[in-house]
Amino acid sequence: MRLDVVTIFPEYLEPLNVSLVGKARARGQLDVHVHDLRAWTHDRHNTVDDTPYGGGPGMVMKTGPWGDALDQALADGYEGGAHGPVLVVPTPSGRPFTQELAVELSERPWLIFTPARYEGIDRRVVDEYATRMPVYEVSIGDYVLAGGEAAVLVVTEAVARLLPGVLGNAESHRDDSFAPGAMANLLEAPSTPSPRVARPGHPRRPPQRPPREDRPLAARRGLPPHRRPPARPHRALRPGRLRQEGPGGPLHDGVGPEPGGRFWRRVEGVEE
Repeated sequence: MRLDVVTIFPEYLEPLNVSLVGKARARGQLDVHVHDLRAWTHDRHNTVDDTPYGGGPGMVMKTGPWGDALDQALADGYEGGAHGPVLVVPTPSGRPFTQELAVELSERPWLIFTPARYEGIDRRVVDEYATRMPVYEVSIGDYVLAGGEAAVLVVTEAVARLLPGVLGNAESHRDDSFAPGAMANLLEAPSTPSPRVARPGHPRRPPQRPPREDRPLAARRGLPPHRRPPARPHRALRPGRLRQEGPGGPLHDGVGPEPGGRFWRRVEGVEE
């Protein structure tokens, strides 16, 4: 996958050199190009913004530098053999960024990010490039940042870990919270490693039941398959949403809250 980022703060994207994304770049799985928008300005102050039409507070990023920068990024990409560009515009008014959208973007061969500052980019830039390529206007949450670079880092990390070969275990992301399929709208169960005693004087880890391949992963860990955290009451296992059969019948069946505040019931000794 090729990834281009046009920004007035290239140094903000330095985290793309570390962790999984940095390793993916080193292995050639992710080809990242960061462009300084001010390189396409033509005045001594390297101006990229102007007052909004009709007045009002704040400044708007101008069409000229953005148009020239995006044209050059496209030309460089095509010359390097890239194809199928997609423009990703971080904006509070965009489509909420979800795991489903991360999967959709991970299937694209080339992403071009336009993180804005001030009051955003002149709308005519987005409208023009929408006639030349698909455009995703994406929001990472209902809040406002000083710029879109942080959103680029969030989207890039979520997308890059889904690329083939980036994670050590190719199956790791299939059991993630919100992963499309059986985990959609669900949260992954809490987990705990060995040893059973974390530190002297602290509680022991719950006894682990013998592994059974026909038992769900969370049950093999001796844990409830999924939980409803107090801070995320809208994320829980829906009735009948995740049901698996074993030799003796149902191993677990999603149920809603029970009287008395219980979220799970016991089925064949497994607390749900």
